[in-house]
Amino acid sequence: MAEPVLQASGLVKRFGGLTATDDVTLDVRAGELHALIGPNGAGKTTLIGQLTGELRPDAGQVVFRGEDVTRLSTAARVKRGLVRSFQIVQLLDDDSALANVALGVQARLGHSFRFLRRAATDAALIDPARAVLADVGFEPARMGLRSGDLSHGERKVLELAVALAAEPHLLLLDEPMAGLGPSESLRMTETLRALKGRIPMLLIEHDMDAVFALADRISVLVYGRIIASGTPEAIRADPAVQEAYLAEEGH
Repeated sequence: MAEPVLQASGLVKRFGGLTATDDVTLDVRAGELHALIGPNGAGKTTLIGQLTGELRPDAGQVVFRGEDVTRLSTAARVKRGLVRSFQIVQLLDDDSALANVALGVQARLGHSFRFLRRAATDAALIDPARAVLADVGFEPARMGLRSGDLSHGERKVLELAVALAAEPHLLLLDEPMAGLGPSESLRMTETLRALKGRIPMLLIEHDMDAVFALADRISVLVYGRIIASGTPEAIRADPAVQEAYLAEEGH
């Protein structure tokens, strides 16, 4: 079996007397969508912080594409292709949807941020930005609108497009369904399904319908520990998972 794209081993993070992640081992394989689920307070945010470089683990190791990145900054990991989309949408509201994605392209190419406004008119940035937006099903007529004027669902798709503009080797998706209505969740699910196999993804999500529709593997985090990891079918049937989490979610 090929080496995982991302391998976290024995991650421990303590905050005073609280152990937020307790010897967590997790991997994401090439072409895989691996979902991480668990109740609120399980330690998911802390774990993601350690994977992205926002938090330094007290113990353990993070290896990305064969390189130990445990001590690298978030920016250094992004440069290597480890890209996160945030649960809370972070966009430039006064710029168009197209310009927001163009800025993502500009950042990937390493252009100076002294010339941010060039992104709105530079064909070398706009053309690939338009292609990324089309790839996630963004309506052409909406690309020129201020991102602040878009619906919440459109903003979530736009945020995904900004992340994709970085051409990630692994995409960390932090609750992409948060705040979406049923039709918007279905659209996002189909968008992510279309990306499956092209980009390895680690999906953190509370929407169990989306998780079971999309995931190749699921890991369950409870009280800072992975209590089960396997196929959706195996996770759904696992008595420990049922007791700890899925029964509460109605699955």
